Amino acid sequence: MTSRVMLISPAVSAALREARFDDGCSLDAAGLRRARSAAGTQPAAGQVFASPSVRRRKPAAGAGLDAVPLPEMAGWEWAGGGAAPGRVTAAEPDAVAAWLADPGCAPHGGESLLELCDRVGGGLDAVAGEAGRVIVVVEPDAVCGAAGRALGVTAQAFWRIDVPPLTAVKFSGRAGRWSLRAGRPRGDAE
Repeated sequence: MTSRVMLISPAVSAALREARFDDGCSLDAAGLRRARSAAGTQPAAGQVFASPSVRRRKPAAGAGLDAVPLPEMAGWEWAGGGAAPGRVTAAEPDAVAAWLADPGCAPHGGESLLELCDRVGGGLDAVAGEAGRVIVVVEPDAVCGAAGRALGVTAQAFWRIDVPPLTAVKFSGRAGRWSLRAGRPRGDAE
């Protein structure tokens, strides 16, 4: 059975707009408007999931999707969240350099890039058995991790994938063997 899974990145929040690690903040007014404008632009789905954070559940609801939390597709953060990457780099330059260079390194106390890719790849495989099309609203980093796993590229390719807000990326296939179709922004997102 061929599965169809669409990963949709969330609309803009204050954390994204201010270029800082997410701290669980909700969408700002502009992000919520954009999520609402995307309502009805996605195809019908048999099941809708979302990363368990507020920032993912709210845009799913704003777009008219009743999403079930899917912890395997949670975002990847530097421990503590909310800090600007430049600030973290200034405070912990060696740790950040190691984190960026070594996909197995997790100096921030969280998971490594390899662990993120394994987790979200497992989440993608887990929803493969769902009937009909599946939509999952996730962080851009979860999309990057799933894309890397689907394409069978090294974890370092993660840093070369750009996922704009409200972009849909489609996966088709079955657990362990996916094809990827790069998406485009939903609604009025650019």
